[in-house]
Amino acid sequence: MSKNLQVTIDKDSGFCFGVVYAIDMAEEILEEDGYLYCLGDIVHNDEEVARLKVKGLRIIGHEALPNLQNEKVLIRAHGEAPETYQIALENNITLIDASCPVVLKLQNRIKTSHDDNEKILIFGKHGHAEVIGLQGQTNNQALVFQDISELDEVELPPSFTLYSQTTKSVDKFYAIKDELINRGYEVKANDTICRQVSNRYEDLGDFARQYDKVLFVSGKKSSNGKVLYDVCKAANPDSYFISALDEIDPSIFQEQETVGICGATSTPMWLMKEVKQVLEGL
Repeated sequence: MSKNLQVTIDKDSGFCFGVVYAIDMAEEILEEDGYLYCLGDIVHNDEEVARLKVKGLRIIGHEALPNLQNEKVLIRAHGEAPETYQIALENNITLIDASCPVVLKLQNRIKTSHDDNEKILIFGKHGHAEVIGLQGQTNNQALVFQDISELDEVELPPSFTLYSQTTKSVDKFYAIKDELINRGYEVKANDTICRQVSNRYEDLGDFARQYDKVLFVSGKKSSNGKVLYDVCKAANPDSYFISALDEIDPSIFQEQETVGICGATSTPMWLMKEVKQVLEGL
């Protein structure tokens, strides 16, 4: 028997402009050349990466870059460390630079702080592509932490400059700043969080509250996906995180329920539409 679910996709979910820009650039070159190298996953969404691989996108790691000569390589929205540009120069590699303007601006600010001999702390996810690029601006001297508890055993300088990965929670950033000031440090805080992500918190909470159930669609590697899913879950405890169609559990839905579908800034709209189709077919 059909469950007859009423399904709505959040119109504000889906790719941010940085990701749209990178994918548009990749598709244009794939159309012309038939293939294109990309340094790391173009977006933290396995389904979208698989779609572009079929078109000829070749994902490579940093260790493979020095072995390439005379090729085109895409830099994704997360940005890169200075070393990448140096290797490209030496190997006659044409970089298709799709670094997000928000990330580039942050890289420049961190580099300026480093050149001014400021001690730098970065609130960000260890090993994240964007964070590696940010750390690269400081010759890897910046201290990266993803939770304030990591700083409990660390001897920090009396004064330092605090930055954040662009997709972190604004509230958490300011809570960390206040806590560090309370601990007696002189903190020069730079709120460098992308407003296209942070402005979605409130809207997403409002969206999630309207439905019986919410499916949040995101790649498991997505940093902002984790943050935004937590927003959904707080607004509506009946929120479920899925990355692919085969993760949809039909048993959680009752007849006639309303279901909201939303996602991260790295979630393609086509995937959310496919999720909607599956739900409407239950």
